[in-house]
Amino acid sequence: MTIKELAQKLDATIETGSEGLDREIQCGYCCDLLSWVMAHSQEGMAWITVQTHMNVVAVAVLGDMACVIAPEGAVFPQEVVKKAQEEGLHLLCCQKSAYEIAGIMAQAGIA
Repeated sequence: MTIKELAQKLDATIETGSEGLDREIQCGYCCDLLSWVMAHSQEGMAWITVQTHMNVVAVAVLGDMACVIAPEGAVFPQEVVKKAQEEGLHLLCCQKSAYEIAGIMAQAGIA
């Protein structure tokens, strides 16, 4: 599944533009503790977290993740969006809970 397809399935907004949305998502993860995510990240991961600060971009880029998804209406500050765009990382915002997002991803075959 691509980032674009996942965003559509989640009814999520893509905050970081339209380039690179065809990147395949390899797996999913749901965690808010950055050090834990760093230790468990995988290339192509779609990471669900309520954290929306600049360090999220750093962790996601370090792990070569496909995208970061903010659940429950959480919003990324504009400077975070700008940095993510510079790094080629996609940020998605979704109204659904992290639990709902993870369930939808699992049903779509993202492990």
